[in-house]
Amino acid sequence: MTDKEKRELCLRALETMKNSYSPYSQFKVGAVLLCRDGMVYEGCNIENSAYSPTVCAERVAVFKAVSEGVKDFSAIAVAGGHDGHVTGQITPCGVCRQVLAEFAGGDLVVLAVKSCDGEYDEFTLGELLPHSFEL
Repeated sequence: MTDKEKRELCLRALETMKNSYSPYSQFKVGAVLLCRDGMVYEGCNIENSAYSPTVCAERVAVFKAVSEGVKDFSAIAVAGGHDGHVTGQITPCGVCRQVLAEFAGGDLVVLAVKSCDGEYDEFTLGELLPHSFEL
């Protein structure tokens, strides 16, 4: 994956933040999941007044892909911030990391968007979740 392709994925994650339903936290998150076959699935966080039914953007993207029969991922870009303004990088939460680990190995590229112009830091899932749970 080239730097240009990574940046495009990050810019798309920034766009996807706009779809967030986050009336309680005002923290909008967008995620864009790139599959090995080139397909792309977007997700945004969706909050709920009961809180526990809230779903993270990363899991929305993964669940959309899996529901379409796609389970082979190569990268995910994640962007987030209060009221849609990125003020620093975020990475997937622990639950999302474990969900990603269910379908992708430790070499999954995780792009953490850190500015509104698409700058990012790059990690692998293995770096973020070094000892994932496996049956």
